[in-house]
Amino acid sequence: SKEKESSRSDSKEEEEEEQEEKEEDPEDRTARVIFARRIQWPVQNLAYSIRVVEELLGELRVLQEPLSKSTCSFLPELQPAIRVGSAFEGWSPCEDDVVYRVLVPLKPPRGHAFHLELGTEQEMLTRNFCVRVELVCTCTSEQLVENMLCFLHHPEEELRRNQDPSLLCTLCTGSYLDVQKTAYWFQNFVMSSLLPQWCCYKMKMLPSSRSCKLQLTKSSRRTLFIEMITTWPESYAVAEVKFFRHVARQAPHNSFHLKCLQVCARILVGTGFSTYALKTVVMHLLTQIPLSNWRPRDFPSRLGDIMKYLLSCLEEKRLDHFFFGNEGVPEEVILPLDFQTAKPLNLIHHLTQDPDAHAEALCEFDEL
Repeated sequence: SKEKESSRSDSKEEEEEEQEEKEEDPEDRTARVIFARRIQWPVQNLAYSIRVVEELLGELRVLQEPLSKSTCSFLPELQPAIRVGSAFEGWSPCEDDVVYRVLVPLKPPRGHAFHLELGTEQEMLTRNFCVRVELVCTCTSEQLVENMLCFLHHPEEELRRNQDPSLLCTLCTGSYLDVQKTAYWFQNFVMSSLLPQWCCYKMKMLPSSRSCKLQLTKSSRRTLFIEMITTWPESYAVAEVKFFRHVARQAPHNSFHLKCLQVCARILVGTGFSTYALKTVVMHLLTQIPLSNWRPRDFPSRLGDIMKYLLSCLEEKRLDHFFFGNEGVPEEVILPLDFQTAKPLNLIHHLTQDPDAHAEALCEFDEL
């Protein structure tokens, strides 16, 4: 019965699409078709690349698992990776040299706890948070681990003699997780673990002080770029993934919101406008314009709405970050309380302080 229901639903949607096409303005239809043909995404390449990325991440977790279970190792534990960014979402502005980005959340090792601390307004704009590392007592029966000494209550001499150093002594600066030390540790782990396993690829580690960037080249000369970012679950990128998943569930199956984003992102290539600012604009509009109005027939209108919204932001010198103090964030996207109660953050605050930069941005928009 469910299959019949689904079939009836699909048939109804197809009929509605046909009716919409008949009612669509000929000029709008021509524009939509031209855009759609010019921005076809190579589905086969995407599927192949995703499969390779997931195989690589799966092997990493298998290789790291013995370390996480060891009672003498106190390094972070890798959690299931989260696919993020335009390449996985299907709106990358460029088909060549696409970077597949994944977040690899870190779980604190035994005897440790992570505490996310929001920084200053400028630090939040640049996504720079601090992760404070705290030692946790392991003397209680609930947390007792065989042969493990408590970092808080055993003498330092005994700890040095019988146990590996705590995370505070290896990947931290002071009481905080050090991004560069963590990235260097992760890069070494990846190269030492994967090189013997992935002999069919020429693997190269690209320079980065904050993440692990890999270039994989196969004998066929097909090249794949992967960036693995070690982080904690509370992240803008994770919230963005959840938001677009929510939209995909609520929107019509033929929704063009990602195509709109892709077209505009391509238009912005080579300009001073960031794709993140554009993504923020589209996220705001997706909560303001009914999702039923993002169908193919609405394509030209929504492109116009996106550019008008961007222009109004430039004129007012204000583009609010989507997740800070925004009541329009869907309930399904659960955010830390600090995000919900924070004041809105202006992503283009610099334009309020630099008249020349503001004038240049307006001129560049006119050219677009």
